Amino acid sequence: MPKLRVHNLSVSLDGYAAGPEQGRTNPLGVGGERLHEWAFQTRTYRQMFGMEGGDTGIDDRFAAEGDVGIGATIMGRNMFGPIRERWESEDWTGWWGDEPPYHHPVFVLIHHLRNAVAMRGGTTFHFVTDGIEAALARAVEAADGKDVRLGGGVATIQQYLRAGLIDELHLAIVPVLLGSGERLVDHLEGGVVGYECVEFEGSPAAVHDRLARSSA
Repeated sequence: MPKLRVHNLSVSLDGYAAGPEQGRTNPLGVGGERLHEWAFQTRTYRQMFGMEGGDTGIDDRFAAEGDVGIGATIMGRNMFGPIRERWESEDWTGWWGDEPPYHHPVFVLIHHLRNAVAMRGGTTFHFVTDGIEAALARAVEAADGKDVRLGGGVATIQQYLRAGLIDELHLAIVPVLLGSGERLVDHLEGGVVGYECVEFEGSPAAVHDRLARSSA
């Protein structure tokens, strides 16, 4: 049975997965880029964006595992782009440049429908207006037996957590304090429940906590 997996979700010591005041100039919020410094030091992420070198230790192993066995991705609208209202045009094709790093179908949760966007390298963005379960059903079908990866942002992950649809959740806890922004465990009525820690390992840059749905 295909799984819905969250990987490399960076959170601060005080629980924030994005900084405040997200927008076109600060897509991760003010200070939010600090959450991802560990990832961009790895060989996996550097290769993803056409760069050489990078660390090959613990952080790189977790970074690489996020792509293993994945056949489709789901993301929220903010992870695709900063536009919240109706589309003024369809010129915006995402934060990810002409060749996004997915190379498979990506399903974007939105309120205002737009046409699918085919990009170089095999990524096609499909836009879903009828909710998280419809997006998951379409992604599972597109993944053709592989797992589905759930991207951000925080509100999207919270929706799937509340619905009990996430099978695995990997948090990269980084040693910074943001103080405000989007906090993962807010609005979850008791936090992240129904999961058990199956892996816990750290480097100087991040502590990796992998949670899986509890069998109990």
